[in-house]
Amino acid sequence: MTDSAAASHPTRLERVRTDAGAEFAILTFAHGPLNLFDQSMFDAVQADVAALAENPPRAVLLCAEGKVVSAGVDVHLFDGLSAEQGADLWQQLFAEICHPIEALPCPVVYAAHGLTLTAAFEIALACDIILAAPKAKFGLVETVVGLTPSMGGPQRLAERAGSGRARELVMTGDLYDATTLQNWGVVNAVHDDVDAEARTLTARLADGPTRAHDATKQIISAWRSGGVAHADSITPQVSGALFETDDLRGAVRSFLTVGPGKATYNGR
Repeated sequence: MTDSAAASHPTRLERVRTDAGAEFAILTFAHGPLNLFDQSMFDAVQADVAALAENPPRAVLLCAEGKVVSAGVDVHLFDGLSAEQGADLWQQLFAEICHPIEALPCPVVYAAHGLTLTAAFEIALACDIILAAPKAKFGLVETVVGLTPSMGGPQRLAERAGSGRARELVMTGDLYDATTLQNWGVVNAVHDDVDAEARTLTARLADGPTRAHDATKQIISAWRSGGVAHADSITPQVSGALFETDDLRGAVRSFLTVGPGKATYNGR
């Protein structure tokens, strides 16, 4: 893709199928050498996420082309904003990117092959599983412009790594390598060929019991918002509904007939 084409089309949203026929989507950041989050990039991601929410596939992979995942946000977006305008910006990004990604009724995988800063890192933290290459580095570096990360990064980082680690990473504005963040529980796994591994995992998840994966997300979301007691309170209904799905009924029959691990799923 030429630089002019990348500038016109900051992202690509593709829908592909696994060998078993399950549809999954690949959302690629493709906005020049830095994949900078300027207004056109935010607009493109919002449109892509809206398309995914309107017609969900059975899994989603977020990745990037080029040397870096993203060098962060175009600081021009912040110049001269009032307090009200700043609050509106963050509210929009929560409402149109982070929260809809978390609410997708399917697994969402994020592949980080290189430098992953600010908005790109915060979007990763809204995904279900983060995979990284050994050379990947991550940072919430908003302190360089007197800001704190405001697309949910601090709180989602605290959920994964603990509040002390979150304060350290945000307040120092330092870069952290993939192995460190794997040890902290932020990155799920580190792979030499992270793009290939992420695609394989996404396909595997797409082939799985999609309704059950959605139920898992709902239960964990309830825990995040209200703790164990709240998660317990919604689990009977959320899990109980699975007994009327084609996937559970078919998998139970498969288990009883030919044993475990032979079932196939259609996402219904």
